[in-house]
Amino acid sequence: MPHILHDKAAKLFLLLGGFFIANVIIAEIIGVKIFQLETTLGFAKLDYNIFGVPHLSLSYTCGVILWPVVFIMTDIINEYYGRRGVRFLSLLAASLIVFAFFAFYIAIHTTPVDWWIEVNKKQGVPDMNKAYASIIGQGNNIIVGSLIAFIIGQLIDIYIFTIIKKNTGEKWIGIRAFVSTALSQLVDSFVVIYIAFYFAGNWPLHQANAVSINNYLYKLLMALALTPILYLMHLGIEKYLGKEVSRQLKEIALINK
Repeated sequence: MPHILHDKAAKLFLLLGGFFIANVIIAEIIGVKIFQLETTLGFAKLDYNIFGVPHLSLSYTCGVILWPVVFIMTDIINEYYGRRGVRFLSLLAASLIVFAFFAFYIAIHTTPVDWWIEVNKKQGVPDMNKAYASIIGQGNNIIVGSLIAFIIGQLIDIYIFTIIKKNTGEKWIGIRAFVSTALSQLVDSFVVIYIAFYFAGNWPLHQANAVSINNYLYKLLMALALTPILYLMHLGIEKYLGKEVSRQLKEIALINK
């Protein structure tokens, strides 16, 4: 029996799965920071309103930098390993996020050494322990909302992508990827805001809807903008696997529930 790393299909699954999970976890961690997209790109800050909520702009959590990569990886893995493969990786990623935040919780509540605090004070950080907790710690409502939204969004994406592929065959990977992402992220964008800030917070409904739509429009544009990268990855994988192995994987993926 050949070693698993001598099998191109198995090696590719490990590579795609590892990159997928890494992006999901990193996106969750860096999401604690809110950034201004326009000024980051050197443009004037926008000022508009949605549903009567004024002074909205292109401000997002830093997690959105990597979430579009997760969208692409979801559809690429689904293309070659079917709904079972991407569903397994999605649930594994969600479990590892829970583990990561559990580890963060323990780390935050350890007692820091005095000299560590003093060294950081001399470097201009008056309360390093508080800063440490602020960076890697997040509110429980945000963690729960993000996790639930991620799982629901992934399951919707997997289902829609598979249905479209069964009806179109191998053609139009870009279209099925965009449609599945567009519909799944519509749900995802509302679920995370509703749980974190409407049900568990004190946001009024019109504000939750406005921010959800604002976030969704960004994800939609990024899904469209990254479609060429999806095709490049598809071409690269086809070349790496070879036509015969690629065809076999896709056939198995369609029947692999």
